Amino acid sequence: MPKGRSVFRCTDCGAEQPKWGGRCEACGAWNTLVEEAIGRKVGRLEGWKDETGGATPVQLSNLPTVRSERWRTGLAEFDFVLGGGIVPGSVTLVGGEPGIGKSTLLMQCAARLEAAGVSTLYVSGEESPDQLRLRADRLREDAGGIHVLGETRLEAILHHAGNARVVILDSIQTTYTEELEGAPGNVGQVRECAARLMRFAKEAGPAVLLVGHVTKGGGIAGPKTLEHIVDTVLYFEGESTLDHRILRAVKNRFGSVDEIGVFRMSGAGLEPVANPAAAFLAGRGAGGAVSGSAITALMEGTRPMLVEIQALASKAGFGTPQRVATGLDQRRLAVLLAVLERRAGLPVGNLDVFVNVTGGVRLVEPSTDLAVLAALVSSVHDRPVPADALFLGEVGLGGEVRPVAGVERRLAEASRQGFRRAFLSARSRPADVDLDVVGLESIGELARRLAA
Repeated sequence: MPKGRSVFRCTDCGAEQPKWGGRCEACGAWNTLVEEAIGRKVGRLEGWKDETGGATPVQLSNLPTVRSERWRTGLAEFDFVLGGGIVPGSVTLVGGEPGIGKSTLLMQCAARLEAAGVSTLYVSGEESPDQLRLRADRLREDAGGIHVLGETRLEAILHHAGNARVVILDSIQTTYTEELEGAPGNVGQVRECAARLMRFAKEAGPAVLLVGHVTKGGGIAGPKTLEHIVDTVLYFEGESTLDHRILRAVKNRFGSVDEIGVFRMSGAGLEPVANPAAAFLAGRGAGGAVSGSAITALMEGTRPMLVEIQALASKAGFGTPQRVATGLDQRRLAVLLAVLERRAGLPVGNLDVFVNVTGGVRLVEPSTDLAVLAALVSSVHDRPVPADALFLGEVGLGGEVRPVAGVERRLAEASRQGFRRAFLSARSRPADVDLDVVGLESIGELARRLAA
């Protein structure tokens, strides 16, 4: 029997190399080359229309304007992230850490779709139908009407998926096609199976939802082209020790990107959070006003989210002061501390500094700089900030407070949550805001106001 030929393909850029190397010669990434078997003939599904001659070009003006139909699952946060519901003929990839709740979320969606009259097929290559039944019994929804299939061969899956309107595949890394050599989960198998499922969805019409494993770096396992093939990419995030889960859209051809949905994990499954803007403020102030706490507003897509930033500054017990940040980039914290000491005259060089963002949220945008500094000033002086105050602003190296984008929406949401005062850049001019706005030119003004 002739030996199969293989190449080494980069999982980041897709470049091929004849032999393995520690570094990809095309993109320069390290340890991204994986072996992929080649040498097979590309086939097509039986019964599909002949492609001889290919498609013919048409003018956009000659095409009718069609409003996309959407199937709502009834999980408000899931539908919101998708842009209003599942689009027929679309392919959605859902990635996340093991045990975060991806399978539970999709089974709840399948149960609600079946209850709404949308036939759904749940294909599992990781759990048997008996295990799926045990999972379904724990859910609040009635999942008895879901059709389940324990299969990993793509040809068999497509054969049984012909009558379904929604197909859920858990997971793409366990699926393989007989037309390609190699074990399930390798680069070639994942890319080929995803491409054929995309073609099946576009031509046959059902919506396909894929579960994807993630690597230790947090990205979806397999070639990067997997995320380019599909229509929508969702990441399911959260800390295993916390109840809240965040569903984030990083790609969406049928809606906005960077939208998030907030869920709470319970014994009966995932529950959409009714008030996601204040979901991470639970428990704040339960023990009375304390120093070192400040509230800011993040923009997650089109939705403002209020988060609490906690800071603790204490005298260093050893020679080198500690700088510990949870949910905030360590280098950003170092920059803010240097600006605080140089521009506001607040000595922090001999203090241990600890900063924490509650709820497992990570601060990425610079609009949270002012809140971090407010929490630090409050902790150093051991004076609580006003409980009804919000802090918004980017801080430059000169100590100046700069305006942020979307300030009106952030302040409007803060007003709905009961906040009455907002500290922000003096150059920000929000209109029609029901808040007492305090304009700041520099962080020196912030330090004086909070220390008074």
